[in-house]
Amino acid sequence: MRLGVLDVGSNTVHLLVVDAHPGARPLPAHSHKAELRLAELLDADGAIGAEGIDRLVATVADALQAAEDKGCEDVLPFATSAVREASNADEVLARVRRETGVDLQVLSGDDEARLTFLAARRWFGWSAGKLLVLDIGGGSLEIAYGIDEEPDAVVSLPLGAGRLTAGWLPGDPPDAQDVKALRRHVRAQIARTVGEFSRFGTPDHVVATSKTFKQLARIAGAARSGEGLYVQRDLGRKSLEEWVPKLATMPAVQRAALPGVSDARAAQLLAGALVAEGAMDLFGVDELEICPWALREGVILRRLDHMPTT
Repeated sequence: MRLGVLDVGSNTVHLLVVDAHPGARPLPAHSHKAELRLAELLDADGAIGAEGIDRLVATVADALQAAEDKGCEDVLPFATSAVREASNADEVLARVRRETGVDLQVLSGDDEARLTFLAARRWFGWSAGKLLVLDIGGGSLEIAYGIDEEPDAVVSLPLGAGRLTAGWLPGDPPDAQDVKALRRHVRAQIARTVGEFSRFGTPDHVVATSKTFKQLARIAGAARSGEGLYVQRDLGRKSLEEWVPKLATMPAVQRAALPGVSDARAAQLLAGALVAEGAMDLFGVDELEICPWALREGVILRRLDHMPTT
């Protein structure tokens, strides 16, 4: 069957269309996305403003039309931290439902971590052993650890690249003191969680998902996306530590000229790099591998798991 998964994230609204059936890997057939940056559209009270809601409704409607055009039998719609944490989330969800017919499922941070972990486990298989999975989104950082398909420990922290950029790094390039303050904040937040994971022992394999990690790996020398999904892409902590101070002195337009960095994500790259560096350092990770699958694939896989095989 052809399925669509509609991801209303903190940076983008992304429709991924796949051909899938139980027991087989989902094959991507179409991708439709729009940059909304909901995490940056919250007002002083933490609400998504009228303009943001209007844009969200229109974008969801466009994605729904694209799903119909591509022959999707069903669409799995969900929203993550930007909607989840908006003070007017109920109003936003009701408006989307009323005007588009789409009933967005709001995932908790723990759900995000579990579904992303499932995607990584299916991608790497049982031979990867104990997995530590890191995922930096626009609004939050998810961390999950385990040896099975259901992780033993998960945590979601408000350390998304978009959120931190909007709240901590107003300058372009940012002021050095702002960068230092954000670095301290990020590391203090992550350090509180390390003990929850260390009791399970050293992971056999550390992997990362998300656009932020993919871009950081690319500027550090990993293969470009055009070389295919199955090329191994790694990110070393030493390389990342060399790049962080460089990124801190670059304006967004200069970061956007780096290999693999999009104009839309360039402003957020430094905050994402600080989170990635802090997580790798505090968890004692020298090198990690980029996983092509992430939350959207996890949502699809979970749906397929609950479908009859005949």
